[in-house]
Amino acid sequence: MAQAHADAHHYFVPHSSRWPFLGSIALFTTMVGLASWFNQVSWGKAVFFFGIALMAGVLFGWFGDVIRESIKGNYNKQVDTSFRMGMVWFIFSEVMFFAAFFGALFYARQYALPWLSGEGDGVMTNALLWNGYTAGWPTNGPGGVGGTFQTVPAWGLPLLNTLILLSSGVTVTIAHHALKAGARKTLLTFLGATVLLGALFLYFQASEYIEAYKHFNLTLGSGIYGSTFFMLTGFHGAHVTLGTIMLAIIWLRCARGHFNKEHHFAFEAVAWYWHFVDVVWLGLFLFVYVL
Repeated sequence: MAQAHADAHHYFVPHSSRWPFLGSIALFTTMVGLASWFNQVSWGKAVFFFGIALMAGVLFGWFGDVIRESIKGNYNKQVDTSFRMGMVWFIFSEVMFFAAFFGALFYARQYALPWLSGEGDGVMTNALLWNGYTAGWPTNGPGGVGGTFQTVPAWGLPLLNTLILLSSGVTVTIAHHALKAGARKTLLTFLGATVLLGALFLYFQASEYIEAYKHFNLTLGSGIYGSTFFMLTGFHGAHVTLGTIMLAIIWLRCARGHFNKEHHFAFEAVAWYWHFVDVVWLGLFLFVYVL
C-alpha cells in the first residue's frame, strides 16, 4: 500500500515546509517560559505550557505530512534506508545520554565517595573537611543533604515493572511477526497489549515516586543518591511515556491499514525504540535498585 508508487531511481525531496520555522518558535517559547517559571516570573508557567501545546501541534502536523507522503508512495528503498540510518543514530544519541547519567552514578559511587572517606588522594579532603566520614551507598553525602531517607525496595514495584517491560518486549515482537505474516487481528491485539503494558508501567512508577516522597523521604534533594535515582529513573520514565504514545499512534495506523508486509518501517522504528527502553531499564533495575 504505502510506497507502492515510488520511483526506484528518484530520491524524494519534500516541498518547502513551515514546520521547522514553527518548531523553532515553539521551542523558544517553551524555554523562555520554563526559565521564567524557574525564576518565579508570574507569566512563566502559562508561557511554558503554551509552548508545549504549540510544540505538540507542530509535531502533529509535521508527522502528519510525513505519513501522508508515505501513503502516497513517495518513499523508495533509498529513502527507507535514510530513515533507518536516522533512527539508528537517534537511538545511539539516547545511548550516550544514559551513558552520561550512568557514568555520574558510577563516578560518585566508585571515586567521589571513597575520596571523601580519605582513600587514595582524598586523605586530606577527609581530614580537613569531613573528618570521620565513612563512605557507604546509598548516601546523601557527608553533609547529610536532605536528611535521612530510605531506598525503594528492589523486590516490590521495581521488580513488577521489570516483568511488565520484559512482557511488553515480547508482545511488541509478536505484533511485529504478525504484521509480517499479515495476521491483522493478532497484530492489533498484541500491539494494543504493548500500549497497555507501557501505561501500566508508568502508573506503577508514579505510585513508586509518591511512596518515595511521602513515606521514604527520598526526594531530588536527598543528596547524590536522590539526584541520580530520580535523574535515571525519571529520564527513563520520560522515554517510556514517549514510547507508549508512539506505540498508540502506530496502533491507530495499523488499524487504518497503513502498513503491509514489505513496508512498515514506522512500526519497526518504534519497536527498536521500545526494545532500547527495555534494555536500559534492566541496567537501571540492576545498578540503581539491586546493587
